[in-house]
Amino acid sequence: MLAESVGTTPGFLSQAMTPLVAKGWVRSEPGPSGGYTALVDPARLSVLEIIEAVEGPTDTGRCVLEDRACAGAEPCALHRPWSSARSQLLGELAGTPLSSLMPRRSA
Repeated sequence: MLAESVGTTPGFLSQAMTPLVAKGWVRSEPGPSGGYTALVDPARLSVLEIIEAVEGPTDTGRCVLEDRACAGAEPCALHRPWSSARSQLLGELAGTPLSSLMPRRSA
């Protein structure tokens, strides 16, 4: 079962898969013998694309200390290091294909 193999519940898995189905990356097959089928090669999707499909777009302009935009004339004290770290993280996630996280199948 897919939920077990990724360490989650079937209910949470269903919630996470719904946006992937909506994007046309996965097909949902209902019923007791149903499941999910990948429609896009996992090597063509980045981890960031999956995260943003499930969680929504990454908001790179929000302040980490306050609920406001953070840039321009009044950036917060953490703006520069946080922006740098966020850029590195997003770059790493964008450059990581989903297929690299999948277990290798033995022949």
